[in-house]
Formats: sequence, C-alpha cells, structure tokens
Amino acid sequence: MEGNGLDNLDVAELTSGFRDRMRRLALFDPLYELDRKREVDDANNPIDMKGLGLLTLLFFFEQKLMRQYKTGVKQLAQFLQEVTKSQYIIVDSGYEKIARTIIQTFRPTTGKKRSYSFYNWEQNHQDDIEYSILKANNFDVKTNTQFYTLDEDGLELIFATKEFYSEFQLSINQLMLRKQLDKGEFKGALRQINEMRIDVESLDERMVKLKHEIKRSIVSEETFERYKSLLDDIYRRLEREDEEFRELRQFVKETRERLYAQDTHQKERKSYELVLKIIRELEIVHYEHSRLLEQTYSLKNTTLITAQESLYYIGIQSFNFDQDLVSRITSTPLPFEALKGTLHPFLKVEENKQWSPFSVLAEQNITEEREEKVEQHFIEASEQENDEKYRKWLMVRYRELMELFLKAWDNESGKTLSQLIAFLEENDQVNLLEQRYFYDFWLILHQRSPIIPGIVDEDESKTLLGDALALLGNRTLSIQEGNGVIQRVSRYSIQEMNMNVEENDELS
Repeated sequence: MEGNGLDNLDVAELTSGFRDRMRRLALFDPLYELDRKREVDDANNPIDMKGLGLLTLLFFFEQKLMRQYKTGVKQLAQFLQEVTKSQYIIVDSGYEKIARTIIQTFRPTTGKKRSYSFYNWEQNHQDDIEYSILKANNFDVKTNTQFYTLDEDGLELIFATKEFYSEFQLSINQLMLRKQLDKGEFKGALRQINEMRIDVESLDERMVKLKHEIKRSIVSEETFERYKSLLDDIYRRLEREDEEFRELRQFVKETRERLYAQDTHQKERKSYELVLKIIRELEIVHYEHSRLLEQTYSLKNTTLITAQESLYYIGIQSFNFDQDLVSRITSTPLPFEALKGTLHPFLKVEENKQWSPFSVLAEQNITEEREEKVEQHFIEASEQENDEKYRKWLMVRYRELMELFLKAWDNESGKTLSQLIAFLEENDQVNLLEQRYFYDFWLILHQRSPIIPGIVDEDESKTLLGDALALLGNRTLSIQEGNGVIQRVSRYSIQEMNMNVEENDELS
C-alpha cells in the first residue's frame, strides 16, 4: 500500500517504554475499583468512594509530611467524618467500615502487592505489573492496631494527580508541533497550535493574577526579591519560547515554499491549504505570546519597582523617632562607634555654598519699584473709597443686580448663576455681562455667604452692599461653588455658583 504513511514508521521506537506507560495507568486502577463499589449512607444517598479514595491518599501524604507514623483505620475514619459530615449521614462505625474498605483496596488483606495484567505490545506477550500504594508502617500490640503509610507507588500516584510542570506545557507543545511538521501531519499540527493558543491564554490569566498578587503581597524585602527572581525566570522562559516560535514560523514558511516549488500544492491542494492555515494560526498565537513578553517586562520595570517604593514609604510612615531611635540610644549603652552608626542616617548632609557663573544668564525676576502695583485678583470692595461719586454709583448698580436676582428667583430662574444669566439674556439685560462689577458682586456675596438678616459686622448704610442686602428683608441668602466655568463674553469668566434663598419666619 502506497501513500498510507506506514513505510517510514518505526514501530519499535513508537512502542518503546510501553510497560512503563501502562504502569502509570495501573496506579489509577484502585481509584476506579473504589468507584465501582455501590456504597450508600444511612439516608440511602450514594457515597463518592473514588473521591474518598483520593482524600485518603492526600491524608496519608499529609501525615507523612508531618512525620505522624501512627495512622490507621481509626484516624482515617475521623478525618473522613470531619470532611464529609455536612454531606453524608453516617454513624461512627460506618465511617470505620468505609475507611477499612479503602485501605484494603489500596493494600489487599492477602499482604501481596496489587497486580495489573496487560498485553505488552513492545515485547509481544502477556505481562503483569505489581505495585504498592500503602504499606504497613507500625503495629501497636496493646491495642492490636495496624498503622499504614504511603509506599513509593502511592507517592507517585499523588504526584500524578497534580500538574507540577504546567509552566513548561507550551514548550512541550512546541516540540510536539515541530515533530508533527517534520512528519507532515498537518491536521495534528493544527490541533497542536490550538492547544498552544489555550496555553497562552491560561498564561495570560496567570500573569494578571500575578500582577495583583505582587501589589498585594510585597510586605518585605524578602518577598520583593522572591517575586523579582520569579519574574526573571518567567521572562527567560518566555524569551526561549519566543525564539522557538520564530524558528517554527520560519520552518512552516519553508515547508510552504517547498510545496509550492515542487508543484505539490496543485496535487495535494488540501495539504497546501492546511499549511497556509497553520501559518495564519501560528502567527496569531505568536502575537499573543509576544504580548506576554511585554506584560512580564512591564511587571519587572513598573509594577515591581512601584511595589518596592510603596514598601519603602510604608517603612517611613511606620517609623517612630522616639521609640526606634531615642529609646534605643538611651536605654541601651552603646559604644561610640555603634552610636555614630545609628545616628549617621539622621545627620545633616554636608552642604557647600557655591556660585555658578551660569546664574548670570538665568531668567531674572524683574519688578518695578513704584507705589502703584498691579493687582492680579478681582477688585475688592473697599469701604474707604476716595471717589464718593463712584461709590454711590456702584451701590446703585449692586441694588439693581439684587433686584434682578430676586425677580429671577421668584420666577424659578435663579437657582444657579447660569440660570440667572439666561434670565438676563431673555429680558434684554445681556449688557450687564460686559461689566466688571457684575462679576465682583457675586464674588463678594460668595465670600460673605451665608448672608443672614440682622447679623452684620457693621452699619449696612455705610457698605457698598447695604442697599442690595436690604432687599432681602428677613430672607437668608447662601451661595456655594458649582461645577464648571461660565464664560458668556470673551473678557470675563466666572465659576458656576448655586444660590438659595430661605424664608425666616421667626424673624418676621
């Protein structure tokens, strides 16, 4: 048969290590044997025996870590009861029965190791594997109690249920992709790229979690160094993966060019289309992976440094001068050298006064010495105006403004300064917006707010606002800053203000 891809297939290499692979599968057989047991609790609810079997392995593993060597059926039953008491209704003797069943499944009562039969396709004969999950550890003669611990195969089974090297999964997929491309297995290669895309997405999620963890967890210089070392390792691994991505893309492009040069793309159009799709998908995955490199670089150079700086400022804020310095010096008799070293960080830095010739060329702050100075703020309403005529004119203008405001307030158009300005525009009073005193009036009222009737510091008849405030009668005027800036004319602008007038019945 031609074109079936079996001519160059090395069967001996493919089946190499078949017994070891089957042995790893055999380690899971006790868990599936437990799953086939139809145990129920006192309420006739099915019991997850396979899950309890894995809990048992984890329990014995924890006991081994804690160097607790006296672990038997009773201790296991107490553990299972504590974990499952909210799920199952089982009496104490029932838990001991379950614990004994699980232990006997992992370690048969015959004392022999568990065995697993299979056909060895590497040696072409029926084969058997023996393995031991639990082994006897000790025996208490007084209580006639047997204790157990995990055997080497049990430890291997525990490790097999946890993926310790998930960070290398992408590198493994890259190696498998190259192998598939070498063999021309384009469909499998496309599937491998999809798996790589999932790996990159999971790495991206882990990087986001790591970013938050760094901001939350750096509380000492030791944790900072640990995260710094971790980020350095991640960055180096991502760099190696990025280099492998570049080589893979170049290899795929060369494959496409070879197929095109040999006119194979016309004979095997489907394979050629797969190669083109592989190129596109590989570029997408490589782009997403490059973003991981950027994120890691950002974590190293921004987030990590920021966390270190925050750690520094936390230390400054928590420093107590009396307790951390004065108390240590006065309560502990220190030698002169140690005292000097303790005080050195707090001594004033040496200063040398120097004059640079470049200061001659620096920008100079030139001010004229004259009696009349330019004011950079709004004109204050002075009560000692020399120009009595201007003073009386201003009092009339302020009274007119107050009359217009109260009229707008009665028409519900004076709650804000912008509403009042709109009211003035509607009543042909827009010329007031061109006058400086209009803006000074509201700024002065804002300074004096709240304006309460009967409570003044001086005789109202002598102030610029006297006639205007008299129009309020028994009402209280309050003015507060609002949001935004109002500018109806090019020359003046003013902050938005919120106005409120309240009646005071008790003063009437």
